[in-house]
Amino acid sequence: MPFSENIGEYLSIDETAFTNSELYTIVTNKAAKGKKGTLVALVPLTIAETVIRILLKIPIGKRNKVKEVTLDMAGNMGLIVKNSFPKATRVIDRFHVQKLANEAIQKIRTKHRWEAIDNENDAIEYARKKERKKERKKERRKKGRLYVAKVLDNGDTAKQLLARSRYLLFKNSSKWTPNQSKRAEILFQHYTDLKKAYQLSQNLSWIFQNTKDKTTGIFRLAKWYEKVRQAGFKSFNSIARTMSIHYQNILNYFDNRSTNASAKSFNTKIKAFRAKFRGVRNIPFFLFRLSNIFS
Repeated sequence: MPFSENIGEYLSIDETAFTNSELYTIVTNKAAKGKKGTLVALVPLTIAETVIRILLKIPIGKRNKVKEVTLDMAGNMGLIVKNSFPKATRVIDRFHVQKLANEAIQKIRTKHRWEAIDNENDAIEYARKKERKKERKKERRKKGRLYVAKVLDNGDTAKQLLARSRYLLFKNSSKWTPNQSKRAEILFQHYTDLKKAYQLSQNLSWIFQNTKDKTTGIFRLAKWYEKVRQAGFKSFNSIARTMSIHYQNILNYFDNRSTNASAKSFNTKIKAFRAKFRGVRNIPFFLFRLSNIFS
């Protein structure tokens, strides 16, 4: 469903799920701010050819007026924008880039957590074997009591420390609570690679927050790439490679500091609308209601 009358100079494109994880591609006009006139196109599926075919129904004159489209790093989204809005600048959302860095930290944390679980299990099994040799008659009553996990200064075991540190690694240290600060201090003392990974992630966030022009952005991102190379983290090297593929579109962010936040906000409105009616049973009618409200 294209709504050519709602097209504007600055658009966002994203995907969302209505029901049963079925994805839809949504193109929105930022100027409408999530109100009437926001919806430019609502297309079932995310296949590039299908979305392009629908968007090409909008007159070329209107499509050529689009100056900028914000999107994520998905290949199909870039193809859609390139073919549908040929004169528009593509801007990759900085929060998708930051999300990759956060996922890389969590991958390192999860690896350590599984190691801590395995170490604890090995210690318990060793304690049980030792106990059987000493007191075979009392095996059932005292089974497993010889092993007590080491408790750290904040009251966590190593396994608990890694599990409870998940959310603090997403946040800037200035936003940590006193308990989170203490937990982070202990975490970084025991796992120095997590400290390096956290610093890399926060450094990337600082670049996006404090860089005002593209030239400075190029320089700072190049220095960040070098830090990633020296750190030797496989997950962060994968991020650096991904960013290098989309380098120009990521740098376009520094022109107007545009993000895909409006698209995410619109998706949240759709989900709230869906939740209000306890899900979607009749999809065509649901789409009809959305088009009436937001187009």
